[in-house]
Amino acid sequence: MSLTHDRVDDVLGQDGIIARVVGGAEEELGGTRRHLHRHPELSHAEHETTAYLAATCERLGLEPVLMPRTGLYCDIPGSDASLAPIALRADMDALGIPELADVPFRSEVDGVSHACGHDVHMSAVVGAGTALAALSREGLLTRTVRLIFQPSEERHPCGALEMIEEGVADGLDSIFALHCDPGVDVGHVGLKSGPITSATDPVRIELSGAGGHTSRPHLTQDLIYAMGQIVTQLPAALTRRMDPRSGVNLTWGSVHAGSAFNAIPSSGVLEGTLRCLDHDAWDRAEALLEMTLKDIAHAWGVKATVRHDRGVPPVSNDPAAVRLLEAATEGVVGREQVDSTRQSLGGEDFAWYLEKVPGALARLGTRTPGGRTYDLHMGDFMVDERAIAIGARVLAATCVHRDL
Repeated sequence: MSLTHDRVDDVLGQDGIIARVVGGAEEELGGTRRHLHRHPELSHAEHETTAYLAATCERLGLEPVLMPRTGLYCDIPGSDASLAPIALRADMDALGIPELADVPFRSEVDGVSHACGHDVHMSAVVGAGTALAALSREGLLTRTVRLIFQPSEERHPCGALEMIEEGVADGLDSIFALHCDPGVDVGHVGLKSGPITSATDPVRIELSGAGGHTSRPHLTQDLIYAMGQIVTQLPAALTRRMDPRSGVNLTWGSVHAGSAFNAIPSSGVLEGTLRCLDHDAWDRAEALLEMTLKDIAHAWGVKATVRHDRGVPPVSNDPAAVRLLEAATEGVVGREQVDSTRQSLGGEDFAWYLEKVPGALARLGTRTPGGRTYDLHMGDFMVDERAIAIGARVLAATCVHRDL
């Protein structure tokens, strides 16, 4: 083992190498985040982001490997090549949401912003890589660490599956990631064994039927009325036909039909999201949704077709990986600021890595203590940038703890 026990505190302590390197780079990491925030790119279009991160990795003395479309990874060599690498993953894409925050580094791309904190995730992994590269140069990094910068977390088909198909996760020992939590104060990190997010699937339903004049609904297949029944009855039926502990939830985000107040339309579209807390329920939900929709539509004489895309399974944290994260996090922020967090109905394609490799996702507090809580996926989303250095230290320390 390269890191002897008499050097553990020199590497992991509050004044150790990781803390000193990240602390010394804190201003630069903030600049990295602001550059990424100023130049957001949508899913599968992260070309400039990829180039910027590749150049950043090269400045650390690393050799980035570019993916066929967007995204990259690079390895920080450890001293023991017989050990399987450990990986740190950051997502790269922004959202099609206009920025509302009045900050000097606001988005320069109309209608696009980093409203989910992926700029923070990337910066934290860059910070961890900066510290780990320093350890590698001094012969103090035992296990190779792979930095993964992944495209398209927000859209389907998701970038995690693309990276996995390219072999990025092959042969890994474990994998870790962070996600901004704007409901938690900066300096706190939330951990949970087992499921920490939900399965998340996009659902699109297309309806068709005979339209006509609103004065003669009996001569039509009243599509608007049928749509209303589906909007209310389909989510309700799922909650009664599946175990309530599975947290099945179908919520509509888009309902479109018709263009005139006095005409019953002949077509309409519903779009929403199906979420499940339980992996087994996720496996069963598709068939039940299609069968229930068919029954409701038949009662009103309309034709309904559903496109249910398998999105992402729940992120299920490996207990051993969580214990490793916990030990590392306690050394960075202290035991009292390591929080037990709850499972959410949010989705994260990091789940696909955990279908293949053990690992864990942690929640990184980004709220200024005493300040406002900014919600994810909102145009005014803001973070306390002190979270970047904390996230970087937690991730770097986790990699070192793996071989203590």
